[in-house]
Amino acid sequence: MSGPDCIFCKIIAGELPAQFVDEDERTVTFMDINPATRGHMLVVPRRHSRDLLEIEREDLEAVAVGAQRAARLAHDRLAADGINLLNSRGQAAWQTVYHFHVHVIPRYEGDPLRLPWTPSPGNPDEIAAAAEQLREGRP
Repeated sequence: MSGPDCIFCKIIAGELPAQFVDEDERTVTFMDINPATRGHMLVVPRRHSRDLLEIEREDLEAVAVGAQRAARLAHDRLAADGINLLNSRGQAAWQTVYHFHVHVIPRYEGDPLRLPWTPSPGNPDEIAAAAEQLREGRP
């Protein structure tokens, strides 16, 4: 869904409005219109890629560097106490816009945002089995 159907492609092309914060030759950073916290930004590659599995390495690296710049801005100018970076790949992971992007979410002491899971110790045998399955076929 690139070109005329992709909302982020339209934003990048100037066809839809956005509050831009930063940009370089490979990325743009703009404010999320559905912010989780004050200063919630999206870092997006200029070249359309559907998700984490499709994005070219050079664009992925540029987005990571752009996310670091955005995090620094939130820390220095909005006095964020912390930062979350979030990428969702696929509907099961809550991806709703199918143009790769990273959420830069400033965190503030006492803000209402919570983890979507409660960390607890895993089953060591299940962890080892998953690790073995992930290693299969590696040199």
